[in-house]
Amino acid sequence: MSDTGAFHIVVGVDGSDPSLTALDWAIVEAKLRGADLTIVTTWSYPIMAGTPGDIVPEDSFKEVCERIQADALTTAADSGLTATGRIVRGGAVTVLLEAAQTADLLIVGSRGYGGFTGLLVGSVSNQLVHHAACPVLIVRSKRAPQRER
Repeated sequence: MSDTGAFHIVVGVDGSDPSLTALDWAIVEAKLRGADLTIVTTWSYPIMAGTPGDIVPEDSFKEVCERIQADALTTAADSGLTATGRIVRGGAVTVLLEAAQTADLLIVGSRGYGGFTGLLVGSVSNQLVHHAACPVLIVRSKRAPQRER
């Protein structure tokens, strides 16, 4: 339970279709349970961004996350729910496991940006299921992924 004594849901949102579907689920669950909702977006500066000589400013990654987070908070507000947002620099698994320490439920999409093409469950969601301190709900995207032929 959160500090307020309410059920606490954490949802990871990276802007991908599955994460936005996870956000929709989290909003519905939060409204049904009268829960506190925390929307978490992570970012990290990649070792190599672009081609050699093509430097991508570190602030660009954070700015993208700020837009994703603002959109997610607006989606929650438009549904009549007040949510808390967190943007954290670090790996998605580490950050979401940390956030889940105080959560009653962690919700993530089955696949986000990154990972390996063709997996039914992404590497982040797989790690979360095995290591989270609370139950984890993995939500598949509304659109089925296209299979390579």
